[in-house]
Amino acid sequence: MQEVKIVDYNAQYRSAFKSLNKEWIEKYFQMEEADYKALDYPEKNIIDNGGYIKVALIDNIPVGVCALMKLAHPKYDFELAKMAVSPNHQGKKIGKLLAQSIIDLAKIKKAKYLYLESNTILTPAINLYKRMGFIEIENHSSPYKRSNISMELDLYR
Repeated sequence: MQEVKIVDYNAQYRSAFKSLNKEWIEKYFQMEEADYKALDYPEKNIIDNGGYIKVALIDNIPVGVCALMKLAHPKYDFELAKMAVSPNHQGKKIGKLLAQSIIDLAKIKKAKYLYLESNTILTPAINLYKRMGFIEIENHSSPYKRSNISMELDLYR
């Protein structure tokens, strides 16, 4: 198995961040305004707002991405968002490595709860989140039409 390296985002990964996410979104749904905002300007709309992006590399080629987005919410400090893994590299536990790196980072940043939104047709993703300890919660308002499930992770359970 090829070695997967998880690194911090920098501008050289901007196109990969967008293309990897756009690929899965357009496969199952359609791009929405909030997608374009985050994916076209990740520095301005994620990093500069107190968020982070992790990138999974194989042979220095981006094969997966995931964001930790800062939230202005009384309970949730951050959201796990914009996770994508190249179809050619799915099933290799890259999503798990990315999710764990985001969870670890949220803990370092002293978050108590981590929030995420998804869609139940994305069964592998939902199963991964459950294995990582996320539990389904009552839906919060979402900027995404496709979102039909909200989940949280108590980082200190």
